[in-house]
Amino acid sequence: MSLHPTLQPYADAWTHSVEAIAELVQPLAEAEWNRRTPCPGWSVRDVVSHVIGLDCEMLGDPRPIHSLPRDLFHVTNEHQRYMEMQVDVRRHHTAPEMTSELEYVIIRRNRQLRNESRDPGTKVRGPFGSELTLEESMRRHAFDVWVHEQDLRTALGRPGSLDSPGALVARDVLLGELPRVVAEDAQAPRSSAIVFDVHGPVEFLRTIRVDIQGRGTLETAPALGPAATLTLDWETYVRLACGRVNPESVSDRLKTEGDPELTAAILRNFTVTQ
Repeated sequence: MSLHPTLQPYADAWTHSVEAIAELVQPLAEAEWNRRTPCPGWSVRDVVSHVIGLDCEMLGDPRPIHSLPRDLFHVTNEHQRYMEMQVDVRRHHTAPEMTSELEYVIIRRNRQLRNESRDPGTKVRGPFGSELTLEESMRRHAFDVWVHEQDLRTALGRPGSLDSPGALVARDVLLGELPRVVAEDAQAPRSSAIVFDVHGPVEFLRTIRVDIQGRGTLETAPALGPAATLTLDWETYVRLACGRVNPESVSDRLKTEGDPELTAAILRNFTVTQ
């Protein structure tokens, strides 16, 4: 393979997740495609449509020309309208149409990855015509597809892949957002430390230190006398960070210590993607 070593983990993560999705949906009866998922407003069909659409855009396919209905209650901003286009255009596709398109897109993407020889720093097209590096594009894509695999597993009662290659990519993506969540969004006190103790299939102990200027940094060293500590399992961490649940609904799976106002502010701002 000509793929740059830096990109290989993201290709592996995407492959593992998208093949798991194909395996999950292949045997579904028509009615099961309409099951609600934890992803706000989306059914199983909608999530698979989104995954197909994401990969079509990675392939450079033109976006569909399509007018969205006005009664989509879960679409409230331009970002959601952008994402909904690939979903709504497939809302009336049958189960065989969905599985065959998914299979064909996977074949095309595998071919693209086999022939990928660009440098990780190469600028590529992102959402809304934005530009980002190939590495960041593949990283975000691997993360998105793994999260949607989890949406489908939850909807279909088929848990798994919580420690897969995609889960490790998700861990790094979500940890990268923590300094902003704690220091900027939750306004943690300056010169303080907040500890996150996560257990389960993916385990980690991380500290966010907020300096005298109010900037947050991610550290692996534990903090002595932190302002707050949040202890939770990996699955709950993911579902909170991805906006699939709210803190109140998983309070029995959360343990908080320290400043109650600070922990409440962190949990209020914990969602970093939907």
